[in-house]
Amino acid sequence: MHFDPRNMTNELMLSLYRELLFSRMIEEKMLVLLRQGKVGKWFSGIGQEAISVGATMAMQEDEWIMPLHRNLAVFTCRGMSLEKLFLQWQGSKDGYSKGRERSFHFGSKEHFIAGMISHLGPQLALADGAALAYKLKNEQKAALAFTGDGGTSEGDFHEALNLAAVWDLPVIFIIENNGYGLSTPVSEQYRCNELVDKAKGYGIDGIQIDGNNILTVYDTVKGVRDYCIKHQKPYLIECMTFRMRGHEEASGVKYVPPHLFEEWSKKDPVRTYEDWLLESSVASVDQIRAITEELRIKIDVDINKGLTFEKNEVNLEEEIKDLFAIKNSTDAPQDTTYNIERTSPVRFIDAISEALDQSLKAHENLVVMGQDIAEYGGAFKVTEGLLEKYGKHRIRNTPLCESAVIGAALGLSLEGYKSVVEMQFADFVSVGFNQIVNNLAKIYYRWEQNADVVIRMPTGAGVGAGPFHSQSNEAWFFHVPGLKIVYPSTPADAKGLLMAAISDPNPVMFFEHKALYRSISGNVDPSPYEIEIGKAKIVRYGEDISIITYGAGVHWALSYLEEHPEISIEILDLRSLAPLDYDAIRSTVEKTNKVLILHEDNLTGGIGAEISAWISEHCFQSLDAPVMRCASLDTPIPFSKELEEQFLAKSRLDEMIQKLIRF
Repeated sequence: MHFDPRNMTNELMLSLYRELLFSRMIEEKMLVLLRQGKVGKWFSGIGQEAISVGATMAMQEDEWIMPLHRNLAVFTCRGMSLEKLFLQWQGSKDGYSKGRERSFHFGSKEHFIAGMISHLGPQLALADGAALAYKLKNEQKAALAFTGDGGTSEGDFHEALNLAAVWDLPVIFIIENNGYGLSTPVSEQYRCNELVDKAKGYGIDGIQIDGNNILTVYDTVKGVRDYCIKHQKPYLIECMTFRMRGHEEASGVKYVPPHLFEEWSKKDPVRTYEDWLLESSVASVDQIRAITEELRIKIDVDINKGLTFEKNEVNLEEEIKDLFAIKNSTDAPQDTTYNIERTSPVRFIDAISEALDQSLKAHENLVVMGQDIAEYGGAFKVTEGLLEKYGKHRIRNTPLCESAVIGAALGLSLEGYKSVVEMQFADFVSVGFNQIVNNLAKIYYRWEQNADVVIRMPTGAGVGAGPFHSQSNEAWFFHVPGLKIVYPSTPADAKGLLMAAISDPNPVMFFEHKALYRSISGNVDPSPYEIEIGKAKIVRYGEDISIITYGAGVHWALSYLEEHPEISIEILDLRSLAPLDYDAIRSTVEKTNKVLILHEDNLTGGIGAEISAWISEHCFQSLDAPVMRCASLDTPIPFSKELEEQFLAKSRLDEMIQKLIRF
């Protein structure tokens, strides 16, 4: 192995050695503890340390890095406490994630490390978002993300690299090609000659290097970082290396031909570099011994402190509280310059547009992203005119890559930005589902990094759009802790709730019924205002029965009430589905004693089932009849007008109300 110091100082080369050796010695200690049963699981990076050390040391300390589970040195090079790291690996509440995550599935804002999730690809898009933030701030910085050879097969790899290329983002993507994705060799993972060749397909540059040569890795990443910042372009680096242990220790290495271990042991990144330091007189034998002994003592002391951990004391209140970041008063719009009188009603769609406009004015750190939202104004023209007012840097067209865009929105949050992502249709969110339910929803609970992201969801049927443009899919997200779900029914609520969602530092799924866009109008305050998320509203007071509903269901109930004035119906508009206003639900149940839950979503597994169960459990003594549900058929949504009308819950509303009245 040829080492080229490229004018590096002895101090730097020894620092690289220290970090390289530190990582290796921790790894070896962890394997001993694993055999002793003192730790439960370990993903070893032995043989790959030069990539993590070289890349991290080449970046500035305040630049975001997105590591994976074999990048121990990223954490140690950033100066994270080994004692606290060991407590983290033990599941202690005194670790970096309060015992909520294992191994390296955590991050640290203080150290500019974004914690991974087990789905490997999404990390790459977070780097896009962090790099976009640097670009918007005009900062001379770059972001770096790791992936493995296996991860390059995932759609997130394609989406993240393509988005970075299209938006000209300063991102470094590093592939650690260690020959295996768990047990699957690279010969069964791709057909291109080299993974770096994929860079050409995205119109970006790339290079393949020896990932076991610490000086090559450091010098390459340092130079690539300068390139990315100077040219505002992404770059792909393929680091060739080998994993000397199993995917994780329990999996073993029987699937690896023995001769590979023999070949790669000769390229050991620690031993070969140490030999070169001695041969080049950069370090003496005494220096190497002194560094080794110093690190051995440090590791023993720190880990022995961590071994005193026995068990956590659980705190139910803390677990629930830490699901969401707390909203600061400064997050709300402060602009008071709106002295406009408005006498004419405002359409639902225009109220949403106004909320976006006023939020963009109030929050200079707000970015709006989505397909065709800039010059075209979006599929429904909600964002029409915003490009001219706020520019392409804040009103951003995206490629068709929902997962990468949502991941980039989360990456923006790392740097203190807010974002609104428009799904062209709510149905298309399935392509970005993983980012929402595993990244956005869990990140604050895991390591107290908020996801300041609103996802706008044009939803619902009634417009003859068929199975893939009409779904009411709010229940998909209702089951996921860490998400807020808002579903307004009036223009005034749409504006106030959207502005509140944008001010909120947590991920909000904001559902907008397409059929209401241009069919519903109402009085809307022209000044900025917010409506508290999680508060329901009585739309009509009544005595006979209560209809609990939201979205288009509110208007179905109102229409029914007009046609049947002989029935005294109380209509409760939930407005927010997560959190639910249980006090309002209890109040209307206790008042009328008969409840019908109405929603457009399919019956089975719909939100009505959860509300019904809660009422039965908490308000049983107030009920004079079973809680009933009126929902749409358990089928996909048909295109034909007649079939769609039959599908919708509205067609069965009279039947269900009469059944409840007669009970």
